[in-house]
Amino acid sequence: MSGILFPATWSPYAAGVGIGVLVCLSFLLCNRPLGASSAYVKARGLLEKTVDPHVEEKKEYYREIAPRVDGVLMILPGIVIGAFISAVLSGQFHLSWVPGLWSATFGDNAIVRVLAAFTGGIILAFGARWAGGCTSGHGISGTSQLSLASIVSAACFFIGGIAAAFVIFYVVGV
Repeated sequence: MSGILFPATWSPYAAGVGIGVLVCLSFLLCNRPLGASSAYVKARGLLEKTVDPHVEEKKEYYREIAPRVDGVLMILPGIVIGAFISAVLSGQFHLSWVPGLWSATFGDNAIVRVLAAFTGGIILAFGARWAGGCTSGHGISGTSQLSLASIVSAACFFIGGIAAAFVIFYVVGV
C-alpha cells in the first residue's frame, strides 16, 4: 500500500483526480471554491488588527474578505503541514537553504535565494489579488465552474509560464 500512496512523484493523472475530488469536497462540505490567495489577505488583516483593532471599519477591503480565523485561513497551515507530511512519508524530506537546481544555475548564495523567493512571493501575491484569485482559485475551482474569467486567467497562467520558461531556458541560457 505504501508504494501506491507514498512515492517520490505521483502520476499527473492520479494527482488530477485527487485535486478534482478535493474541489468537489470543497463545494460539497464548505460551499465555497478551493483557493489560497484570500487566506493571505485574512492573515494580513489579522496582523493589522493587532496594531489597529478597528481596521475592518476603516478599510472597505476587509468588509469583503473579513480578517478572521476560518477554513479559508486554515488552508495556509494545511498546505505547509501537508507538504511536510508528504515529504516525510515519501522519504524526500531534507532541509536546505539553497536547492540543488538553484545552486547549479545561480550559485549557492542563500541570501540571494531567499531574496528571490521573497520577491517572487510578493509578485505572485500581488498578481493573485489583482486577478481576483490565485492559480488554484481560478485554474482549478473557477474553470470547473466554467467561469469565463477563470478560463481566461488560466490561459494567461499558461502563456506566462511558457514565456518565462522560454526566457529562462533560451534567452538566459539556463
